[in-house]
Amino acid sequence: MTTLQDRLLALDTCLLSDALDARGLPGAVAGVLPVWEGARAAGKVVTVRTVPADGRTSRSHLGTAAIERAAAGEVVVVQQDTGRPFRSATWGGLLARAASLKGLGGVVIDGACRDVDEIRELGLPVSAREAIPFTARGRIVEDAVGVPVRIGGVDVHDGDYVLADGSGVVFVRAGDVEDVLAAAERLLARERLMAEDLRAGRLPSQVLGTDYEEMLNA
Repeated sequence: MTTLQDRLLALDTCLLSDALDARGLPGAVAGVLPVWEGARAAGKVVTVRTVPADGRTSRSHLGTAAIERAAAGEVVVVQQDTGRPFRSATWGGLLARAASLKGLGGVVIDGACRDVDEIRELGLPVSAREAIPFTARGRIVEDAVGVPVRIGGVDVHDGDYVLADGSGVVFVRAGDVEDVLAAAERLLARERLMAEDLRAGRLPSQVLGTDYEEMLNA
């Protein structure tokens, strides 16, 4: 049985962004990129919001509640509400190992990550704004899990869907996911036909003409 995660992974963020554009929906985020080359994350979202510690401590390590809440294949999405420049990471090697052992689909961080070499060795797909070595201890605490977050200007809810690849990140609201995926799959089929035309020797001006400009009307 093909799952929504399978369908997302068969696409890319550019196609999803185009499908959202065609419907006037937000969702695409630029600048949140894989911390290791080739990483691709897709699945249902589990949200985490972090805030500056400001002298506070948390009863549990940030990220652990989200890992325990998430089912296999789901993606932890972290809002690092501290502003730039980032002075600490919100995700590291031990959290990545726990997420990997549980079979999570990946992690998306609107903020910073560390322990990139370890995360690459684990093979856990992680996308972030940047990588830095600084610990979250004494700098950041977890504010809430499973609450609405804002990632790159996009409102994201627990239970929404996400795809992250080398071009960026795209979020799709749970109520829109079937329609948006179907539209993106139609776009993919048309792009494949156009690629075949190019391989067959048709001129780019013929292939990438009016039909390309009108693709979003599909």
